[in-house]
Amino acid sequence: MKSYSIQEINEVIKGEIFGSTSYQITATEQLDKATTSEISFIGNKKYEKFWSASKASVAVVNEDISIEPGENRAFIKVKNADLAMSQILTLFAPPTPVFHSSIHKTATIDETAIIGEGARIGAGCYVGPNVTIGANTTIYPNVTILDESTIGKNTVIWSGTVIRERCHIGNDCIIHPNATIGADGFGFRPCKEKGLVKIPQIGNVIIGNGVEIGANTCVDRGKFSSTVLGDGCKIDNLVQIGHNSKLGKFCIMAGNSGLAGSVTLGNGVIIGGSASIKDHTTIGDGAIVGAGSGVTGDVGAGKTMLGYPAVEARDALKQWAILKRMVCDSKK
Repeated sequence: MKSYSIQEINEVIKGEIFGSTSYQITATEQLDKATTSEISFIGNKKYEKFWSASKASVAVVNEDISIEPGENRAFIKVKNADLAMSQILTLFAPPTPVFHSSIHKTATIDETAIIGEGARIGAGCYVGPNVTIGANTTIYPNVTILDESTIGKNTVIWSGTVIRERCHIGNDCIIHPNATIGADGFGFRPCKEKGLVKIPQIGNVIIGNGVEIGANTCVDRGKFSSTVLGDGCKIDNLVQIGHNSKLGKFCIMAGNSGLAGSVTLGNGVIIGGSASIKDHTTIGDGAIVGAGSGVTGDVGAGKTMLGYPAVEARDALKQWAILKRMVCDSKK
């Protein structure tokens, strides 16, 4: 079992210790479940009231906290408790699944594939012709990587993922279980003779460096050219990214959100859970789309959009207030 003193933990997060404790820290836990050997955190002043009832001996807190830690308890004050806690979680993280050999004997790897030094490939994987896998990349069991795709260095691809032909994934990426990269985009056209005619999707997907893609997410290939995810994008579980969409750097998409085809997101755009974006829409740098919203037109940089159809946040709040008053008046 891993065990650290409060001083050893503080060497990692570079905060300031207030109070003291004799307990060694063996795990992390949320405030209401923590025991005396566990460390928790307070990331907002509104949660100060829960500290007295918690059994945690140590908490990582923001610098603006106004309460005292108490007897045989301590705070480590930092500028950002959430970021500091991420460092502590790394300290206590259990080991990743074991590879007894770098390339499992049941993996099928085409003779033309190039496998980088230190790469690991698990049981039941398929690596197709002319695939390139970078150094120190980990491919967990039952992953499919089809022809002419490339995977960068230090990337982790979890079980069940399918990477279709000619797709390209950068360095330091994480792709979670059962994601699909490069499936056909949703393209059909009415035809009197045949009903619906499938439009061939002959493009690919290009994913930048440091991108994380959640479980069961789908990133469709372009009809022509590429669907692109810029460096540092973070995509949650069960997200749909339509063909020929282009995401700038460091975009965030929360679970169950979706982009139709040919959507463009600027840098640092945030898409809330279950939000949907109409095709051929452009959302500017730093814009935010609230959870459950439906965007049907272009959004300027820095704007916050709410509602269905989405409008600027201040207008949405006014509309909701008016509707509430109308409902109240109708009940009188």
